[in-house]
Amino acid sequence: MQVDPEILEAIYTQKDENLLELSQKQPVLLIFLRHFGCTFCKQTMSDLSKVRAEIEGQGILPIIIHMAQEELATKRLSNFKLPDIGHVSDPDLSLYAYFGLKKGTFSQLYGLKVFVGGMKALAEGFSLPSISKEYGNISQMPGVFILEAGEIKLAFIHSFAAERADYLKIIAEYLALEEK
Repeated sequence: MQVDPEILEAIYTQKDENLLELSQKQPVLLIFLRHFGCTFCKQTMSDLSKVRAEIEGQGILPIIIHMAQEELATKRLSNFKLPDIGHVSDPDLSLYAYFGLKKGTFSQLYGLKVFVGGMKALAEGFSLPSISKEYGNISQMPGVFILEAGEIKLAFIHSFAAERADYLKIIAEYLALEEK
């Protein structure tokens, strides 16, 4: 799916780099987070931190999209050893909407799968969620996209809040598509 180049040109990371130019240089792994107080958002940042070097080693640039102000995001990302990762603040959720990410239904946000995922996350040492308007909208669902030359090459849309994206599997799928 082609993304409007004017939209990508207008989206800048905290490093003052626009998404269109970045995606023309190399594939970009766009990771749309839930709110920063979310247990699963913390899990996502931890997961990303563990595989970031491997992602970048495959020539793919991870960029995080979040709903918080830039300063808060930098602080939260630093807590997960991601202080220098590119990120984009989207407090009005316009990018989330443009990429087709919706607000979650009750079962997507609080259903049995979310409860079980939450128990697993707590067992792994992640803290209970904390809710604050500054963290973002608690109903917003996350997603992951591979963007290359202004085009979405692959999308992973979470079906429930606790669903974990396997970044290396997503990248392997993308690379397999590119080989065809």
